[in-house]
Amino acid sequence: MKNINYVINGVLAVAVVILYIMQFSGKKESSVTRTFASAGDTTALLPIAYVNVDSLLLNYNYSKDLNEIILKKQENSRANITQKARSLQGEMQDFQRKVENNAFLTRERAEQEQQRLLNKQQELQNLDNQLAQELMQEQQKLNEQLRDTVVSQLKAFNLGRGYQVVFSNTVGDNILLAGDSYDITGELLEYLNKNYSSPAK
Repeated sequence: MKNINYVINGVLAVAVVILYIMQFSGKKESSVTRTFASAGDTTALLPIAYVNVDSLLLNYNYSKDLNEIILKKQENSRANITQKARSLQGEMQDFQRKVENNAFLTRERAEQEQQRLLNKQQELQNLDNQLAQELMQEQQKLNEQLRDTVVSQLKAFNLGRGYQVVFSNTVGDNILLAGDSYDITGELLEYLNKNYSSPAK
């Protein structure tokens, strides 16, 4: 975040210096001041842009496919845990009925069965934690894949466009105010989806 602030401050400082030089160099009007004054495309002066990451992730087909992979794994994991939990609950209810009906021949046997069920419950909790950890690692791996893909595609997209800096923006997080001409989200999204082939196709 500090690096972004340094870059923005550096760009603004250069712009102020250019304006200052132009103002006191005796020229009444220059291309620089005209560019600042116009409400048109200011990217000719400042070769920067930003991408709305939320919008990109919602509409990029590759991101949708990766989310689908994670959702299916979450559903399978949840179904597996739910099935085992129901089975354990049935065994516990059965154990409770046997205790109430004095079905165990000895107290020792009842305690053994209770311990077995408690161990099974602990195993289920451990399995739940393990699956949650695996899902988190998988999510992180897929996020890195997505980021690497977007960055490499952005480099190709930028050939001929000449942006020196491209910021990421999430719900106004990094960029509080910017002209629409600096937002390249739609253009980049179109480029990304055009160059992505879904495995389902």
